[in-house]
Amino acid sequence: METKVKKRERWSKKREYILAAAGNVVGLGNVWRFPYLCYKNGGGAFLLPYCFFAFLCGVPLFLLETVIGQYTQEGCVTCWTKLCPLAQGTGYSIIVIQLYSRFYSIILAWALLYLISSFRDPLPWATCNNPWRVVLGPTTALRQL
Repeated sequence: METKVKKRERWSKKREYILAAAGNVVGLGNVWRFPYLCYKNGGGAFLLPYCFFAFLCGVPLFLLETVIGQYTQEGCVTCWTKLCPLAQGTGYSIIVIQLYSRFYSIILAWALLYLISSFRDPLPWATCNNPWRVVLGPTTALRQL
């Protein structure tokens, strides 16, 4: 019995790849927290080594990771297994890091929701007369205890 392997999709233009990669790298947390961290850790004294190491280490490692994925045409676990079976744990660690990143994204979404809601008049949390509120009488509250 012959199995058919589906061809993986490819980027049709370089621009699509660059925009997808930038969307994965730059998040809302990076935009609003970085200036605060820069100021807290010494301003320019922090910014200069940060930029130096970002270009010296961060960009080459990012390019290495994307090149390995493009070269092997595999996912993050199987590409490391294909290159070096001993490095299979590297792929699993990437998945764990991405799992933690997803939780962080949920927290950022909550912060964005509350930021947008804070511009409403009246504030949704200013009164208790909301449609989702359940009205309980004194006898109902005692029965639930």
